[in-house]
Amino acid sequence: MVTSFRGLPRTVWTVFAGTVVNRLGFMVTPFLVFFLAERGVTGSDVGYVLGALGAGNLVGPAAGGLLADRIGRRPTMLAGLVGSSAAVGALYVAPGVWTMAAAALLLSATGMMVSPAAYALMADAVEPARRRHAYALFGWGINIGTAVAGVLGGFLAAHGYWLLFAVDAASMLLYAVIVAGRLEETRPEAKEEAATAAGSGVGYGVVLRDRLLLLLLPLLGVQLFVYSLTEVALPLAVHDSGLSPAVYGTMAAINAILIVALQPFVTARLARLPQLRVQAAGGVLIAAGVALTGLADSIAGYAFSVVVWSLGEVVVSGIGAAIVADLAPADARGRYQGAFSWTWGVARFAALTLGVTVYTSLGPAVLWWSALAGGVLTAAGLLALRARVERRTTAEPTTYTKPSRETVAA
Repeated sequence: MVTSFRGLPRTVWTVFAGTVVNRLGFMVTPFLVFFLAERGVTGSDVGYVLGALGAGNLVGPAAGGLLADRIGRRPTMLAGLVGSSAAVGALYVAPGVWTMAAAALLLSATGMMVSPAAYALMADAVEPARRRHAYALFGWGINIGTAVAGVLGGFLAAHGYWLLFAVDAASMLLYAVIVAGRLEETRPEAKEEAATAAGSGVGYGVVLRDRLLLLLLPLLGVQLFVYSLTEVALPLAVHDSGLSPAVYGTMAAINAILIVALQPFVTARLARLPQLRVQAAGGVLIAAGVALTGLADSIAGYAFSVVVWSLGEVVVSGIGAAIVADLAPADARGRYQGAFSWTWGVARFAALTLGVTVYTSLGPAVLWWSALAGGVLTAAGLLALRARVERRTTAEPTTYTKPSRETVAA
């Protein structure tokens, strides 16, 4: 195994394996528009279902982070996985638009409960110096599974959309089995909570009182918004260039191949550098790649832009979640990761709404230049916060649950 991930606790490898399994079945959401068209859902009705799907991305992380601290990481992951599996089935059998929207809301909300709990669990089990590696491995698993699911999903859809729903639901249940059988609860004990974060309570007040985190999350959110444009505005640009949908599929494949091939090596090379500096540089690289989309009008041009922002994606992988974990009190890690995942949900929702509106109303050039400016400005903001973040994480290191020798992967 690649040295950058060697020595991580078994807990992290178990989450990685479950994530790969789960993402191998991630097929319903990418093909949802095609499924809705087959069911006769068109026009504004499609917007209702997709809007509900986006709204769940805002509800799920907040609930998942809160529950991870209140009832535990493992029960929250199980509830999210079993709930999203049931929601997939409900979406398939839903008889009308509003029942489809309700099922879509449940699907995204329960699915988004899992990540904050998984992030908190890994923060509990990994020392601060290795958290970025753990989160990068988690992201690597997402990309491995997604890359395969994209190809497999197209094949299954041609033989019946029910296969997409069946495989998606089965992958969630299989991940739940892995969680139930292979993971142990890591939530800090009450006496440790009192020692590390007295008065943090059970709500999100502890997050809202953290001024440094409240400065950091919007900056990360803008970077995530710029990155999310690759899923939203890139296909619009490819279409407007007169190229076929297959070209966008090729671009997605280039991105997946680069991530899977480069992630372990880049993580190892950059691990010793200051995290916020790397995050800032990677954010600028992503923004530059997105901006280059506006100059592309051929397959080669789009491929070059994808290579640039994909390299930025590799550079920043795992850093945001690791910084948030380092800032969090031990008993509030779930809520801190819930706030981070919520920021991600807001960014994607904004890309679907604001990003598309700017592209269609003000013109593509405005969006591309705005993305570049946003990337540069947020990088400057992150560098301005570097001293405060380092001072706090050095002076007040958070505790973690040290793994036993038996739980460390060879």
